[in-house]
Amino acid sequence: MPEYQLTINGKSQPVEAPADMPLLWVLRDVLDLTGTKYGCGVGSCGACTVLINGKPIRSCQYTAAACVGKTVTTIEGLSEEGTHVVQQAWMEINVPQCGYCQVGQIMTSVALLQTFPQPTNEQIDEAMQGLVCRCGTYARIKKAIHKAAELGNK
Repeated sequence: MPEYQLTINGKSQPVEAPADMPLLWVLRDVLDLTGTKYGCGVGSCGACTVLINGKPIRSCQYTAAACVGKTVTTIEGLSEEGTHVVQQAWMEINVPQCGYCQVGQIMTSVALLQTFPQPTNEQIDEAMQGLVCRCGTYARIKKAIHKAAELGNK
């Protein structure tokens, strides 16, 4: 089985995995980073979103081999205590209902705020398009993104 040197959450580490193994399963099953969720397996729901070089990517559709030389950030890599401004905003607004999709929503929001520190509603809608929340917390998600922007500017 091939071995890859991957940089995940700021740490470089060797990972043994088949070349075609999705990053999602490397994170969850090989590295025990279970914050990233399996939702649909076809890249449609966004529950498995991680940041690769700062961009939101569906980890069920991206192989571990494709991550060599790139930086991967999972929900665990945002903050050890859950104190990233987006996580703080999520808690303050009480966004999650069941919570299953929230990792993908949070990771996508982090990328959005890196590009647009004060996003408009239209920019939020565009960035968050395609992320499925079965509980329908979209209004709270948008409110929390605006709150994170506010917190990030303090």
